[in-house]
Amino acid sequence: MSSFYTSLNGLRNAETDLGVIAHNIANAETNGFKKSNAHFADLVANGSLSNPRLATGIGATVSAVTQNFALGGIEQTGRSLDLAIDGDGFFAVRNAETGETFFTRNGNFRIDDAGTLTDATGARLQLTPTDPSGAVTAPGTVIDGQVPVVNAAGAELANLTIERNGVVLAAYADGSIEAVGRVAIANFVASDGLRSIGSSRWEATGLSGAPTFTTPTVGRAGQIMSGALERSNVDLAEEMVALITAQRNFQANAKAIDTATQISQTIINLRS
Repeated sequence: MSSFYTSLNGLRNAETDLGVIAHNIANAETNGFKKSNAHFADLVANGSLSNPRLATGIGATVSAVTQNFALGGIEQTGRSLDLAIDGDGFFAVRNAETGETFFTRNGNFRIDDAGTLTDATGARLQLTPTDPSGAVTAPGTVIDGQVPVVNAAGAELANLTIERNGVVLAAYADGSIEAVGRVAIANFVASDGLRSIGSSRWEATGLSGAPTFTTPTVGRAGQIMSGALERSNVDLAEEMVALITAQRNFQANAKAIDTATQISQTIINLRS
């Protein structure tokens, strides 16, 4: 019976929906995480020569699982290398071994003993080159974030601060302060075309288009908030409501399968 297969397909779709919701809930406390939504489309058994008044629906299919890049809550941490973007765009980080560049909203960065700015996985934060005063020297290009641990006068690095416009300022023991670059912000024509690769990171695809690099406060790039991190944009109350709806959808399809099975059994018994 077609109703059996239609409802079975509905069970698969409900399972997909539950999986997406469960993934959102599991990452409610993941910094920089962006929630996803499952979208469905109906299937119809209909041809160009068939009577439109006799068209029969044969279930639904998953049309897309899209990501919601709305801004998450901003949490103050007080740590100078914790960064949040108050606006659009992504931080860019480069894997030093493979040369691949990834994009993230999780601004939990650190500096290693060589003065390299990295994320938790060791990928290098990308900066736009500047002169010592902080003026951009090569717009649209990016380099690995590298802070000299000793300046030209031989003084050791004492402190590192990041301004709202993304300028990274290195302060040294002799009192001198030098700009080493500006945090690069990557923007995309269609950010929902980015491919999620885990760890709150994405990579560019043909659907998203190539990244356009700019600096904070320029164009639609937001400003940098130092000493803060962007939380997940998952709303647990909203996800719990969606979870109940998906559960009822699953149960309704299961009941339809049970009914179809009973009808089929009745027909078999009549024939025998």
